[in-house]
Formats: sequence, structure tokens, C-alpha cells
Amino acid sequence: MSRVVVIAGATSGIGRATARAFAERGDRAARATQTLAEVRAECPDVDVLTVPTDVTEPGALEALAGAATHRFGRIDVWVHTAAVMAYGRFDELPERVFDQVVRTDLLAAAGSARVALRHFRATGAGTLILTGSVLGHITAPYMSAYVASKWGLQGLVRTLQQELRDSPRIRLCLVNPGSVDTPVYQQAANYLGRVGRPPPPVTSPQRVARAIVDCVDRPRREVSVGRLNVVLRAGFTMLPGVYDVLVGPLMRLAGLSGRPVDAHDGTVFAPNPLGEAVRGGHLPDLRQLARGVPGPVGGVLRRRLS
Repeated sequence: MSRVVVIAGATSGIGRATARAFAERGDRAARATQTLAEVRAECPDVDVLTVPTDVTEPGALEALAGAATHRFGRIDVWVHTAAVMAYGRFDELPERVFDQVVRTDLLAAAGSARVALRHFRATGAGTLILTGSVLGHITAPYMSAYVASKWGLQGLVRTLQQELRDSPRIRLCLVNPGSVDTPVYQQAANYLGRVGRPPPPVTSPQRVARAIVDCVDRPRREVSVGRLNVVLRAGFTMLPGVYDVLVGPLMRLAGLSGRPVDAHDGTVFAPNPLGEAVRGGHLPDLRQLARGVPGPVGGVLRRRLS
């Protein structure tokens, strides 16, 4: 049976890849999105409702839930992937930018959880999937607003999971990616003077999307996506002095490009439809390359990468 899935943040990156992944399963979807025509065209074989939604606006998420239930009669799964990012030393980052990142990455996620859980409490069942980050367990310089938001989200999710112990049919999962090939780094606000990039190893948004979809069938409290996540968390916890000495130079070497950039707000306050895509161009698109491989080998590659 197809599920009704709400995705808040389906315009770009992980959210957009997740929309495609659910569509490939045949699930019906309501999406909080600005890039209406493109997202709908990418999911031609399922019933799709696209709802322009600013997740930071009061009442917007309630309206999204209302539109979904009006169209489909219920909500089975709610996924929140909306996020923005800002680079800069904490004391040099404008207060309004810091506050808006926290508003989008933490408070809007809390808003999604509030709306989804009220609906699931009323119906008795449902799956809520929030997207955190390895930066909810560790820290990195020049990303204070994003790190603070993800640490806050980690604490919120743990608290909600404790509160849901009396509702075994309501599941809350947190998916924590490491570096992912999405446009969020180029789209980030920047008051540091150098364009950001995901430090290696970088994973694909499709891999994160598969982890999100898998949580519907096999709900888990927390899922980590990234080869070095465990290593980073261990170093942060067990060798804090060493970690703090190394993280600054490594961030400047691997997490920032050499491209200079003037100070700007990126997409923190307003979307940039021209910059919205699944991938950010930090990895080769293996799925696209596999389409050019003929014969049985190409078929195997396409199946393994789908």
C-alpha cells in the first residue's frame, strides 16, 4: 500500500533526492517547495501535491499538513530536511543571520515535529523523520549557527523519543549525515571570505535519501550516514584536546575552498531557485555515468546506484 508522505524542504539537496526516492516506491507526497514544476516533473508516476511553504512562517507547517490531509485523507510519514547554513566567525556573523539559521534549522524542525506528532497522536500511528548532522555530535569552527542548531535538534529528538515511549506506533527517527554533495555550501551565507565546501569523504544525497526511506520500513532512533562519522565522534569525545588542535587547520584546508567571496546572506532569508538542485557538484554523478554504459554491465551498475 502506498504511503502519504509530507516532505518539508524538497526543493534541493537531500530533500529533493528523498522526494524522488519516495516517488520511485509509489508513495503519494505533499511537499513544501518553491520549485513546483521541476519537482512535480521529477515524480511523474505518483500523485504529488506541491505546497509553497516558508517553514519559518507562523502557521505555514499547519497549512501544509491541512493541505495534505485534505488531498489524501491522512499523513503516514513526515520528513523534515529544510536547512540553511552560514560561514563566519561567531563575533563577525551578523546577529540576524545567526538567528535565522537557528530559526530555520532548529525551530522549524521543532515546528514540523509539533505538527506531525499532534497529527500522529490523533490517528494513533505515523513516522517522523528529522535530518540532523554529524555536527550535532561534534563541532567545527566558522559554522556556529549551524552547529548550535544541530546540537539543539539532537537534544530535542532524544527528549521526544522519551516522551513517545507510551506510543509504540509513533516512530521518531533522526538521520545524521556527514558531508553530502548538495548545493547548501555554495548557497550558504558567507562572512568568512572563502566559499565553503563539504570536507571529504563526501557522500551522495541519494545515499542519505535511501537511509531516510529505509527508516519508514525499519524505524531506528538514529541513523548515521558517512564513513568518518564514528571516527570524528570518537575523536571529539575521547581526545578533545587533540581534536581542538586539529579541527581548525583541517577545516581551513578541507572545508573551505580557495575561492574568495564577498560577504552575503546566501539563501538564509530567501531561496534562490536557480541554485536549487539535488547535487552540488562536489562528486561525479555516477548514476548519470552509468546510463552511458551499454549492455548487462550498465544494467547492473544502474541497479546498484538506484
